[in-house]
Amino acid sequence: MTLDWSWFGGFAILLLSVVFLLNAVRIFREYERGVVFTLGRFWKVKGPGLVIIIPGIQQVVRVDLRTVVLEVPTQDVISRDNVSVKVSAVVYLRVIDAQKAVIQVVDYLNATSQLAQTMLRSVLGKHQLDDMLAERERLNLDIQQALDAQTDSWGIKVSNVEIKQVDLTESMIRAIARQAEAERERRAKVIHTEGELQASEKLFQAAKILAQEPQAIQLRYLETLTVIGADKNTTIVFPLPMDLVTPFLEKMKRGSGETGS
Repeated sequence: MTLDWSWFGGFAILLLSVVFLLNAVRIFREYERGVVFTLGRFWKVKGPGLVIIIPGIQQVVRVDLRTVVLEVPTQDVISRDNVSVKVSAVVYLRVIDAQKAVIQVVDYLNATSQLAQTMLRSVLGKHQLDDMLAERERLNLDIQQALDAQTDSWGIKVSNVEIKQVDLTESMIRAIARQAEAERERRAKVIHTEGELQASEKLFQAAKILAQEPQAIQLRYLETLTVIGADKNTTIVFPLPMDLVTPFLEKMKRGSGETGS
């Protein structure tokens, strides 16, 4: 029995062709790019779609262009006013230059994470605790700009940085609570004092008006009596001014004198 070597050779060639095509064909999605190297040297960035490479001569590194959410571990930060706090943040980044992301840095995600930790401590350390609690948007922008300037050479765009949480020690929380209570008491005293000042000014103005118009005092007496008299269950001893009584007394005296004569 003889072997048909031509048939065996044809099958081997077909098998090698299939293996070659499987290794040569790359399909990249819309959000992916392939950085192609020829004999170890950068050639070009390919994709999306179908890409043909030469196996053994060319290598391709797949890069994802979608936005990545990077968690920054909790960092111990000392503020400008020497307060120790624990701060955590999240960074939103994406690759805008696949060539730089592959060639300029070994692991751009790990490198950006390490840089974000350093930037978080550096930027927040220049601000006071009150700024960390009240002006997070401005601090987020400062960190994002500083981080984006450093990662630009890696082909990375940092689109946003958000400070997630600022944790204080128990002693600092109690101190802030005491400070807030003292501030509320101070504001209450200021408001009370301002109210008394305004009331005294109004009373002074009223006294000047009543001094200029004596009849106004009598009208005020009568108005007060009307208001109090609305309550039938109240007994009131109200002083009567002598200038109101004197005309009646004089009239009574004149009437009694005429009767006696």
